Amino acid sequence: MPLTVQYDSPGRDDRSNRSLNREWVELTNTTRHAVNLDGWTFEDEDGHTYTFEDYRLAGRATVRIHTGEGRDTRTDLYQDRRNYVWDNRSDTASLRNDRGRLIDEDSWGHDRHHNGDNRH
Repeated sequence: MPLTVQYDSPGRDDRSNRSLNREWVELTNTTRHAVNLDGWTFEDEDGHTYTFEDYRLAGRATVRIHTGEGRDTRTDLYQDRRNYVWDNRSDTASLRNDRGRLIDEDSWGHDRHHNGDNRH
């Protein structure tokens, strides 16, 4: 189940709900069968975690999980946060199933020679 992250919200990072909702994670179910995501999580390197509750992703469907506030629909879910989650310079989004098994991750901005660790 591929994971895509829009980590740098277009425009000014002014923490408005509109700007927060332009930061998102997208999951696509590439199979023909629905997947029950109840208890699945995704998180960043700082431990900010979102847990799916009572959500089934239809076969060949995509759901976008926005950082800000909003009303959940079949195609858009909201974390209801008032601060950005994803670091614009470097971060990793990890998707895990309800048993904690890593399903997919998306990383950006890391120095390959330091194995993803930017600290010296």
